Amino acid sequence: MGWNFGDILDAVGGAVPTEAPAFIHGDRVINWGQANQITNSLARGLIARGSKPGDKIAIYMRNRPEYLLAVAAGWKARLTHVNVNYRYTPQEVWYIFDNSDAQTVVYSSEFRDAITEIRPRLPNVKTWIEVSEGGDVAPFAENFDTLAAEGNGGPLDIARSGDDQFFIYTGGTTGMPKGVIWTHHDLREITLAPARMMGPVPETLEELAAATRAAGPGGRALPAPPLMHGTGLLTGMGAMLSGGCVITLEAPSFDPLELLRVIDRHKPQTLVLVGDSFAKPLLNTLNANPGAYDLSSVAVVVSSGVMWSLEVKQGLLEHMPGAMLNDAFSSSEALGMGASVMMKGVEAPTAKFMLGGRCKVFDENDQPVEPGSGVSGMIAIKGPNPLGYYKDDEKTARTFRVIDGERYSIPGDWCLVEADGTLTLLGRGSACINTAGEKVFPEEVEEALKTHPSVEDALVIGLPDEKWGQSVTGVVRLAEGASLDEDTLRAHVRQALAGYKTPKRIVATTASLRASNGKADYPTAKQVAETALA
Repeated sequence: MGWNFGDILDAVGGAVPTEAPAFIHGDRVINWGQANQITNSLARGLIARGSKPGDKIAIYMRNRPEYLLAVAAGWKARLTHVNVNYRYTPQEVWYIFDNSDAQTVVYSSEFRDAITEIRPRLPNVKTWIEVSEGGDVAPFAENFDTLAAEGNGGPLDIARSGDDQFFIYTGGTTGMPKGVIWTHHDLREITLAPARMMGPVPETLEELAAATRAAGPGGRALPAPPLMHGTGLLTGMGAMLSGGCVITLEAPSFDPLELLRVIDRHKPQTLVLVGDSFAKPLLNTLNANPGAYDLSSVAVVVSSGVMWSLEVKQGLLEHMPGAMLNDAFSSSEALGMGASVMMKGVEAPTAKFMLGGRCKVFDENDQPVEPGSGVSGMIAIKGPNPLGYYKDDEKTARTFRVIDGERYSIPGDWCLVEADGTLTLLGRGSACINTAGEKVFPEEVEEALKTHPSVEDALVIGLPDEKWGQSVTGVVRLAEGASLDEDTLRAHVRQALAGYKTPKRIVATTASLRASNGKADYPTAKQVAETALA
């Protein structure tokens, strides 16, 4: 039948001491005994309200224990998780609910107005569950805490399958978000790969329970990015499925000071960031408060999805010299494409990764790229892979392709394969700028801009141009007290990159250039540039 996350939680939850913390959020602590009861009761309540195996449970809230408690209850009831970006407009949220065929929605009270607005157009949603700080909920919804307290909280004792599905909705760079379809068994196989490299892993639920009982509670993880995106969600799931503790931040957006206070207080071993967009403000705060916070508990810092520069990594290691920085090259539809590990005294250049064992690089004609050839290619990763995109056969066929009899996931990331077998990431093909016939990947220009001391953050886009086809255009957020000197910044980039990659124009903005998960917000950058250069 394969591994099922609900079965794993039953095994682990019964083996971890009941008093061990499972979730910490501010002053709230939910121990494993309570977490078991809550998730079992929720799962049983969902089934009693008509949920059937394969039905979709959409979760619409910021980071808090109830997010993962709802995920776990969905697993136990054999429901399919659907993540919802809380920064979306009500119309975009409606699209996710409608596209995913959500049958149950769990949301926090701060989004009650959006839910009230779109609910009449969602006849297929049968159960609305509200997480409320004050206890009052919308008249059409049920109270999360009330539902979680129903019954005796015991295990459901139902048969589950490794083929049960798990959705990760991903925005990508073009079009509407798509639901990436993973099975529980395949997703577990991928996320367990690092553990398999270190030694034997349990092969049965009985072995898993015995190993958990012998080892005691798992480690503490602090995912700083939103749980509604893959990086935060998968790391939070990993801690939960290993009997550990997930620590979440209370602020509605990333606050490096809050992060440092929480690390100092709750001592996580794993810290999850999103590249420079989180690590750079964290480093600036550490530099401004040297020695003020105890970071000695942090053994691993994980990042994925956004460029994490060498200079910022070096700075962080000055403050946490015992930590290992794990820069994972992955996407929701292609986990494990590459990794870059850096420790004090062992440097890893920006955007250079060790190619994953399941990966190959193919050129535009599906021919393998020879290491050291200087030919750019697209990274492809063989299974286990997702089944495809939910209700999008065309995109599934484009991304999941068979080459020489092997099915690969090819999400569109371009790279160079160096002579030593490492890869240098160039960027996502859909964001590539074609200027006078030359390909320019925004990420490498952005990194060059960000190395200038006056630049806090930068994005690069292509704007229509009669002469060049597209003109390389930079949008920067300036460091505090800095002013825009376009010629100086252009000259700075020109020192590092070929002339055709140098931005024709650079504009400054005070707007955020990042989504809540730290990833590039290219539509906003394009709007800023078009307005400034009109």
